[in-house]
Amino acid sequence: MILSRIDKFVLFCSRKGINLLKDFSKLETFLVVARERGFSKASLKLGVSQPAVTQQIKYLEDYLDTKLIERKKSGIKLTNAGEELYKIAVELEAAIIKAENQMLQIINKDITFNLGASFTIGNYILPGECLNSIKEAIGNDVKLTIDVSKKIVEKVKDREIQLGLIEAPIYDEELVYRKWLEDELVLFSNTPLPRVVHIEDLYNFDWVCREEGSHTRAIIKEKFTELGIKCKDFNVVSEVNNTTALLNTIARSKKNLERPIVSIISKYAIVQEVASKNLYQSRINGITMDRTLYIIYAKNNKNNPYIKSTVDYILSGKY
Repeated sequence: MILSRIDKFVLFCSRKGINLLKDFSKLETFLVVARERGFSKASLKLGVSQPAVTQQIKYLEDYLDTKLIERKKSGIKLTNAGEELYKIAVELEAAIIKAENQMLQIINKDITFNLGASFTIGNYILPGECLNSIKEAIGNDVKLTIDVSKKIVEKVKDREIQLGLIEAPIYDEELVYRKWLEDELVLFSNTPLPRVVHIEDLYNFDWVCREEGSHTRAIIKEKFTELGIKCKDFNVVSEVNNTTALLNTIARSKKNLERPIVSIISKYAIVQEVASKNLYQSRINGITMDRTLYIIYAKNNKNNPYIKSTVDYILSGKY
């Protein structure tokens, strides 16, 4: 009888007196390190500390009594034994994913996949066809919940939604955070603005601001404080609690060439309005207001094939 790689590995494990296959997480860690070509990138993807990744690889090497990974200046390199284990682990992973898919088709046949997103992401970055594509990819209906980032984090933790897309990195040890998009906050108005606005010009505008406690406002306040810009000296005409209200307030305001009404918003929220010249954007001299958008999900859900498929699709940018 010809034994497959998996059969030989199972036989080897049984002779060692330990069933490593009951704890696939260590092999999964090895797979991620090999694919990411480094320990630090693997720790970010797995949502665990780098020492924890190193410890799991050491456990495998001690268990198999052989060196699996060599550290190089340019990253890592698998040894011959590491290459062989990688092939076995890939086969095991495929078998496990296939089995999980078959079970989830039974369990989740009529269950909706719940996706959550912050206001900016849900209303302006994710087009409707993206949800349809996700639905096709996972073979299930998809429901989108839009709320502030803090609430999305809470809903992921409480299992009300399986996957969240947020603009504020509200960290929680129970969740995995994957970097997704780089966003930029820009100055905008319904009145034409110079491509670059100087700091002293900011005091000559009328302002619509986000509410106290919003992530956007926190970023603006931090940047302005660094440069000594005093927001308390701005002429604030109103405050709003979400991106849509902010956009509509500016768009519907009376145009004033001498004293434009302005605010700061994600570049993604106004891209179409700027292209059609209904709104105008500008940047503030000496200030770059960048932020990272994140995909989040529960650590104990990281092997869920529906989540994996959705994350891979969103990261691909094909939408």
